[in-house]
Amino acid sequence: MSFGHGTGPPVVAAMKPIVLVVAGHVTRDAVPALCAELETLLSAPGTPPVPDGAPPAPPGPVECDVGGVDRPGLAVVEAVARLALITRRSGRQLVLRRVGPELQGLLDVVGLADVVGLGEPGEHGLHALP
Repeated sequence: MSFGHGTGPPVVAAMKPIVLVVAGHVTRDAVPALCAELETLLSAPGTPPVPDGAPPAPPGPVECDVGGVDRPGLAVVEAVARLALITRRSGRQLVLRRVGPELQGLLDVVGLADVVGLGEPGEHGLHALP
């Protein structure tokens, strides 16, 4: 009997989250660059190919650290909405971590808090970014 040497189980690669850090003052002009950065992260090599006939592993979440955002406003809300769309199109879920009270309030007002995952302390290492 012989076994092919794989790169490891696809579940392991799928469980490793993609992390995008959003920091500083976010303007509407910065939103397309954030979206492009996320698309690059999503298309980066590292996810092993799925063998023919095997079911693909479920993709892991995309974690977005927004703890370093200064003066959150509607541009950040637009960025979160667009990042959530890109993430969903890839079959993943966007999870925000280190969400400050101002941004939390804005997300609640526009209804995005129900669309994206909001990390809780201790959940999947959220709020534990060095």
